[in-house]
Amino acid sequence: MRLGLVGYGNGGRYFHAPFIAAAQGVELVGVVARAAETIARVKADLPDINIYPSLTAMLAAGVDAVTITTPPDTRRELVLEAIAAGVAVIADKPFAPSARAAQDLVDAAKAKGVVLGVFHNRRFDADILTLRKVLQQGSLGQLWRFHSRMDLDDPHTLETGPQGGLLRDLGSHLVDQAIWLHGAVSSVHAQLDFITVQGEQTDASFVLTLVHHSGVHSHLSASKLNHLAVRELRCYGAAGSYCASGSDVQAQAIFAGLRPVDDPAGWGIEQPERWGTLHTASGNQVIPSEQGAYQAYYQQFARAVLEGGKPPVTAEEAIQTIKVLDAARISAAEGRVVTIV
Repeated sequence: MRLGLVGYGNGGRYFHAPFIAAAQGVELVGVVARAAETIARVKADLPDINIYPSLTAMLAAGVDAVTITTPPDTRRELVLEAIAAGVAVIADKPFAPSARAAQDLVDAAKAKGVVLGVFHNRRFDADILTLRKVLQQGSLGQLWRFHSRMDLDDPHTLETGPQGGLLRDLGSHLVDQAIWLHGAVSSVHAQLDFITVQGEQTDASFVLTLVHHSGVHSHLSASKLNHLAVRELRCYGAAGSYCASGSDVQAQAIFAGLRPVDDPAGWGIEQPERWGTLHTASGNQVIPSEQGAYQAYYQQFARAVLEGGKPPVTAEEAIQTIKVLDAARISAAEGRVVTIV
């Protein structure tokens, strides 16, 4: 699959390009970049890759698919342009400002017959894959509660504006993970904590309580301004519990200058001292880490484009996440539980 990358900020540079390079069946053939500083970064990182001034120019040159990883307020028109050209699209999260706006993109893709996926890459985190394996084995019995905490000491990456905020940033990932593990959500209660940046209010931390149709309650929280770096998962059921306090192993490796293409077998595996523990009547059992691999997203997407079938995260699934985010904003503003229809 010949892929073009639209945008080369932190997302494109660190969470897309290295994993595209490591994905079997995918070839990065171009990057859209405009600012001189961005063009210089692309040339330094990817000296053999074509640089285009616009998506229009890239589409004219010919690609099978594009990844749109520009700021949220520019994504809609770029996604629609690629769809109109008959090109498959990976949209970064959140891929629309609301569930209703997201449905417009889904309808456009269906009308044109192109594959539209959303980059919820954190389904491919080591800790989530490990927990999913534990749940599939039925070790916890009937599930009760799921706790997912992700605090980052990363204030400079907090996005502002009407489409910014931590809820739509990390919240997109945590909600998608919860739905992937426990199914559709029936109601949401949310607390958002706001700060003012350059005259604009933006949410800098959140706590969400989701009730799933399955009966599981998910409690999700995150912050970027509290000088904490904590990743914790806990799951409780009638037969026991699973607890893990890991690291963001793939992101830490990328920012340390490592690349998955250089060590495919050892990439994305949590250090043993951070492996989770299953607690049951039989005793405590340390659960070895599954291998995290964001490149698997791209490999699965390429198969969907080239062979048919669904992408790893469909746009319809992503709409369910956005519905929860929409409901969370209402809940926080009005101080009530919001039902999702």
